[in-house]
Amino acid sequence: MSRITTNEQRLWDSLMAMGEIGGTEKGGCCRLALTDLDQQARDLFVSWCKEAGCTIRIDQMGNVFARRAGRNNALPPVLMGSHIDTQPTGGKFDGVYGVLAGLEVIRSLNDHGIETEAPVEAAIWTNEEGSRFPPAMVASGVFAGVFDLEYGLSRADLDGKTIGEELARIGYAGDQPVGKPVKAYFEAHIEQGPILEAEETTIGVVTDAQGQRWYELTITGQEAHAGPTPMLRRKDALVGSARVVDRVNQIGLEHGPLACSTVGLMQVFPNSRNVIPGEVFFTVDLRHPDDSVLSEMDAKFRAYCDQMASELGLELQLEEIWYSPPVPFAEDCVSSVRQAAQALGYSHRDIVSGAGHDACYVARVAPTGMIFVPCEDGISHNELERAKAEDLAAGCNVLLSAVLNQAC
Repeated sequence: MSRITTNEQRLWDSLMAMGEIGGTEKGGCCRLALTDLDQQARDLFVSWCKEAGCTIRIDQMGNVFARRAGRNNALPPVLMGSHIDTQPTGGKFDGVYGVLAGLEVIRSLNDHGIETEAPVEAAIWTNEEGSRFPPAMVASGVFAGVFDLEYGLSRADLDGKTIGEELARIGYAGDQPVGKPVKAYFEAHIEQGPILEAEETTIGVVTDAQGQRWYELTITGQEAHAGPTPMLRRKDALVGSARVVDRVNQIGLEHGPLACSTVGLMQVFPNSRNVIPGEVFFTVDLRHPDDSVLSEMDAKFRAYCDQMASELGLELQLEEIWYSPPVPFAEDCVSSVRQAAQALGYSHRDIVSGAGHDACYVARVAPTGMIFVPCEDGISHNELERAKAEDLAAGCNVLLSAVLNQAC
């Protein structure tokens, strides 16, 4: 039974059809969480799942669960999933591959007339990216008890619209409680890095995920005329911010090769060409798979921010808005993935995820494993994101085998 495979063309066609919702001119996808485009994508997924004979459950965070019944539906399900929201300049595979790989597993079980002992489910997690509503992975975080429901629903975008309001607007404010027993959870994903492609390896057996710390900073100086104000009398918030940006980059380099440090969003006020910036808001993202090293990076970052503000006479507000510790995945699930890759004859290697995934939170309440497949040049969160149909199918075949190992 473990050698049964999925339908490569059907999986690819589903990905391409979903990619048309929010498709961009460069071949990528812009489908921000809880927009009208997100609603359209959810509707399409639900319709496909119903056609496959699944029942649909939507919880209060808008997480969608499509269930294929088993012989014993009193058992907790074996769950597969990921997300369908994207970055503003995202691709067609990040996240949505894990969702549609889960659907393809269900379709393939139907094709082969296989009845599992436990039910099998495919899931969409709300707002994994955190691009519109920070922090990332907030709905799977509520599922895992990391955040409470009120916190999750109250997260707001830059226009002040909340997750709760937008879920209601698009018709995905479910009435089911958030959280439930899960026998095992598997998430298939493109690697979002260059290792598998460079090593010509088909399957990444994910053993751990990096820890992350997200910050929001506001640096305040004094706006003034760019001409009459002498350089030594300025309180330029953007100069202070630029120094922090450079130091953030240095901290990542100092703790290489596994560390990552990024400033990804910046807003300058008043943002006028002949006015010295009086206020800058920006974000910082620090990552490392070793929590002690991540803590050291955090300490260096905070110390430099204080030093910069003192030297330049600027005011500083710094808030850590999200901390996700390094995650070791369950050995039983990791072994299921590794054994499936081996049985199916795919080249494979153990790998650590440099990105955050819903699996990182689900791992707190259920045995969890992840499957990586290569992506071209390791590019993700980019419209140029590419993956080969045969690699995506290979990951889906491993997913099917791992699910059967847990559900039968």
